[in-house]
Amino acid sequence: MEYWQRNTRLFAGLIGLPLFWLVVFFIIPMLIVGAFSFGETVGLTEIVINGTVGNYAKALDPLFLGVFARSIAIAALVTGLCLLIGYPIAFFIAFAPKKWRAPLLLLIMLPFLTNLMIRTFALMTLLRTQGVANNALGWAWGGLSSATSAIGLGPLEPWQPLELLFNEFAVVFGLVYIHLPFMVLPLYVAIERIDRSLIEASLDLGAGHWTTLNQIVAPLTAPGIWTGVIITFIPALGSYLTPDLMGGTSSQMIANLIERQFKRANDWPMGAALSFLLIYATIALYALQAWRSKHRGRTA
Repeated sequence: MEYWQRNTRLFAGLIGLPLFWLVVFFIIPMLIVGAFSFGETVGLTEIVINGTVGNYAKALDPLFLGVFARSIAIAALVTGLCLLIGYPIAFFIAFAPKKWRAPLLLLIMLPFLTNLMIRTFALMTLLRTQGVANNALGWAWGGLSSATSAIGLGPLEPWQPLELLFNEFAVVFGLVYIHLPFMVLPLYVAIERIDRSLIEASLDLGAGHWTTLNQIVAPLTAPGIWTGVIITFIPALGSYLTPDLMGGTSSQMIANLIERQFKRANDWPMGAALSFLLIYATIALYALQAWRSKHRGRTA
């Protein structure tokens, strides 16, 4: 610290460019959008900032509240599924031989190297009516029908492709696939730090595997669980591309509603107000995590 105090010019030079970038490309645009949320659209394009809170009051309309509630429900479901799927995966990687951990983690991180839109279109190809999933199910159904005919039960009804796309199932499936690495990585870090002797002692003293997992492993990995939940839930709540491409008209989320306010409805003040409500929800979640970490530190 004393070194930086003696070399203020060097410190200012190093911090200046990141600070400039943060102010110009983040803080100022956020302030502009925040100002728009307290304005009204006059005519076709003019926006008058008059300090009104009507946009926030309008956000309490049942239509907007319904979209918010649906978005929260989908994000919570996605987060829960990522936790259920990601915890065993992280546990397996953490306890795998050291030579296999890096390749396994690379497989988890590999989707990040592919563009999100490409991954989304790949999922659409998988789930469409004549896609890989339906073709595989149809082939299995045909085999089962042949088997029932062979034993004298008669053939089954012809296979009808499942509607796996343009519904909430497709949205949840796509979001789980996209956000699963966000859950696995913090869980892996938390599990990898556990003292293995604690698990061995619990098992040696007669505790079963489920008791050891519930009483020893889960409390020790709670910080990783909370971190994974936060960094999975927040991006899932604000997801736009996956619901837009894979969801139907009844499965749109809050980000899609915000996009329609800015583009189709040309109501920038309302879109800005909805955007800031989403930001307030994000800040509240981060504040809850910070309070929990601080409270946990005091307790410890």
